Amino acid sequence: MSSSPASLPIGNPLVTVTRPKPYLWIIELHNGVDNRLTHDLIKKGIMPALDIVEREWREHRWAALDKKKIEEGKGALIIVGKRDQDKFFSNGLDFANSSKDPNFFQLTFDPMLKTYRPDSSITPVPTIAAINGHCYAGGFMLSLACDYRVMTDGSSRNAWLCMNEVHFGAPWPWSFTAILAAKIGDHRLQRKIALEGHRFTPQEALRDGILDNIVKGKTIDVLAKAEEIADKFSGNACHGVWGLIKLTLYHGVLDTINKDYRLVNPITDDAAARSKL
Repeated sequence: MSSSPASLPIGNPLVTVTRPKPYLWIIELHNGVDNRLTHDLIKKGIMPALDIVEREWREHRWAALDKKKIEEGKGALIIVGKRDQDKFFSNGLDFANSSKDPNFFQLTFDPMLKTYRPDSSITPVPTIAAINGHCYAGGFMLSLACDYRVMTDGSSRNAWLCMNEVHFGAPWPWSFTAILAAKIGDHRLQRKIALEGHRFTPQEALRDGILDNIVKGKTIDVLAKAEEIADKFSGNACHGVWGLIKLTLYHGVLDTINKDYRLVNPITDDAAARSKL
């Protein structure tokens, strides 16, 4: 049963899933002006959208297997910010509201990062973040959870990548540190991202290996490059092992997230320090 195109949630769409090619799905984020990663966007938009993508790809692959044409079972997913603007991929969390929920990371954000589905092993097709504007904090982490990252070069409009939590007093959940360590191997670059909160230009991020490509132009051009990558690597999904290999490649990330650590915030940390002094 095919569901795309679909806009989710019904009545207040924050995400749209389209399928421009039999083996390609695009999830467009369109939550307000800057795509804050809220409870509703994640739980009622992104997660069910990913369910649609996985179900349709598996149906697509099973049909290819039935025809004994395994090469037709390829697949890829692109995640992009609002297509009708060139300013934001995602500006991160709605911190004021997410910080009120002590279980936000463990029960909402982390399931999206660790598997893109809470009841599945790991994303079974290549995923490409089409970063068509600013990419901050939780949005940056969402892009790191993807397999490839393509970004506007910022020549027509400024675009930055930044993990800026250190500048406004938000501790990192264990999921962030695990993904950063898995995807960014240089400890100096980890320090620059996490502890300095450096604001990367696209050119810097490409040079440092955070991005795979930068593209001159608008969202349509960023998407075109993302589709090139999808076309190149979508065939790697046809044997059904893309997700299984990633499961072993990133087992440390999943193990860390599944331990369900709870955050220590600056208030409780300060209170503990005071009690010892």
